[in-house]
Amino acid sequence: MDRISVNHQIHFGKPCIAGTRITVQSILELLNEGLSFDAIIQDYYPDLQVEDIRACLRYAIALVAAEDIRLMPV
Repeated sequence: MDRISVNHQIHFGKPCIAGTRITVQSILELLNEGLSFDAIIQDYYPDLQVEDIRACLRYAIALVAAEDIRLMPV
């Protein structure tokens, strides 16, 4: 997780790729649109590495894994 940082002075504390102002959310939204890692790097963020994008996915997985979801009966 050393590739993801949270700084309350950058994007109101949203998690970003370390050393950038690129939010994890931005990368996840591009992945959700169906863009490949290579397309994200080539078309949007040429300074990123594939491992940065993988770190965003790992971060999201860790958040979901840590959630305590309680379903309410309907």
